[in-house]
Amino acid sequence: MNEIIFFGLNNYPKLIKNEPEKITKPIQFKFENENENENENENENEKQIKQISSSFLSTIFLFKNGKAIEYLRYSNQNPQKIQIENIQKVTVGVHNEAILTKEGNVFAKGRNINTENPKEFINISSLIEDKNDRIIQDIVSGSSSIYLLTSNQNAYGIGDNEYGQLGFDSKTLKKTEKPILIMKNVSKISSGINSDHVFLLNSNQELFGCGYNFYGQLELGESRKETKIQKLTKIQNIPKGKIIDIQSSYYHSIMLIENENENENPKRKLYSCGNSVFNGLDKDGHIYEFTEIKSPLFENDDNILDFSVGDAHTLILTSNSKLFSFGYNLYGQLGTGNKKEYQSIPIQIELPELRFNEDISNYHVSCGHDKSFLYSPSFSNLEEDLIKLFERKEFCDISFKTENGEIIEAHKLILKYRLNQNQNQIEKLKEIISKKSIKESNQIFEMIYSNNSIINPKLYFEIKEIINSNEKIEETIKRIYLNENEKDFIIERKEKQYKFPKLILIMRSELYRGMFLSVTEDKSNKVTDYSELSNKSFQILEYWIYSNQIKEEIEITQEIIEEIQIGIDYFQLNQTNPNLFDLLINKFNNQN
Repeated sequence: MNEIIFFGLNNYPKLIKNEPEKITKPIQFKFENENENENENENENEKQIKQISSSFLSTIFLFKNGKAIEYLRYSNQNPQKIQIENIQKVTVGVHNEAILTKEGNVFAKGRNINTENPKEFINISSLIEDKNDRIIQDIVSGSSSIYLLTSNQNAYGIGDNEYGQLGFDSKTLKKTEKPILIMKNVSKISSGINSDHVFLLNSNQELFGCGYNFYGQLELGESRKETKIQKLTKIQNIPKGKIIDIQSSYYHSIMLIENENENENPKRKLYSCGNSVFNGLDKDGHIYEFTEIKSPLFENDDNILDFSVGDAHTLILTSNSKLFSFGYNLYGQLGTGNKKEYQSIPIQIELPELRFNEDISNYHVSCGHDKSFLYSPSFSNLEEDLIKLFERKEFCDISFKTENGEIIEAHKLILKYRLNQNQNQIEKLKEIISKKSIKESNQIFEMIYSNNSIINPKLYFEIKEIINSNEKIEETIKRIYLNENEKDFIIERKEKQYKFPKLILIMRSELYRGMFLSVTEDKSNKVTDYSELSNKSFQILEYWIYSNQIKEEIEITQEIIEEIQIGIDYFQLNQTNPNLFDLLINKFNNQN
């Protein structure tokens, strides 16, 4: 299981037994049955946390295998399994929950979503009037509203509209239990677990907002102090740079901006507006324009990697592996070790010793209503790494032209195996792409590289005949690996020579940084005596790279475990993916 750190209210429900009601310093989180016998045969994905979403009434843990459990606030029972499969994302607001499946369906519950049965999940995406616009790619929860972003880049809203947060006058529309179209050409929707306002970003980086604005949280300036902004309004005076993310509480909003004009690496900074008690700016009154959050604790070379906004508190994670917090702290959710009611400027959090002594710069932070979480990324799989490879255009060697002449680049090796090793299929793909928009074309390639079928059904049926869509990515990569003709990179060791498909090593080197760093630098396609690992240990690493598994026939000894542990440290694998060591220990224990 990946690392989870928790602090804040440990009650309603009690997440960690035998711990106090208020946990003011970060501690390790473990599920009560994590080490029980009933789980010892679980596959690794059933224990890997992909996402944590928490609000006033519930806390949901989403696992990498697409299943989820939830702790309900006023329940003394153990966590309940959510009876929905293939979950892609979960969101919770104060009065709602939403589940996005890998097929693009959205199931939701809540008093403003389904008046008759507020505790029952219903498929709200199926209620969208336009039947060709029912495939959802993202979901966002507000306090009493839910927002849907479709594969056609349209934004819909459902639920409460008391403050105009759905973009309509509340006098004519108090709430809706059917998704209504808010805006077209949307690339991102942002709100918050207790937020009654929403931001919509279009593909041109233009930002619009509507809803509750009493504290200036919509950043409309001193001249717009209305409590309700009941129609979409363009946000002016946005800081220069690319908008990466926006998150909101009931009281304030925070924006992450990447400055692309820096001479060196792009710099990411946070800007805030709204109620001064909670916005991290330590200024009097309400702030009506996005203002940079500054702190002497932030180092010059520090970059903001992740942040999360709860009901009234914020967590910030920086590139120097430091965690900061500010805002409301009545339940210890700032992790400062005290119960001071609020903290107006960022303060650094002291963390406990981590399970794997990891650099936390690649972790995620998640704020709930009164809870805080820091957790390591779930162990990477081949599908995710393949998508990353598609984004690395420097290694592409085949181009496709869309109907408007835009160019999409891909990899011959990947297409060869994903399209049934048939050159005619590649030609058919070129013909299909030549008649599609850039958006549709990108969806097609996303499916090729990940088996993600969240695309227009008509598009799916048009291409499914040429794509090996029923084969798991792991099987595709194994077929490439087992074909000796594809192995063009050599590692010469003292006793044996090892061959790899170079492109796949490049694909995996993003995760296992340090292990095959020379793959992208070495022009001779050969590395000599790469490490001091024994051949047996190297074979374990080799097979793991291509499958995230350990061969059944391999016998694990204490010596191998010790040697692999050294290898993990040597290659810095512990920084991003410790599950190889867990797999070895589990296999060793099962053998004995």
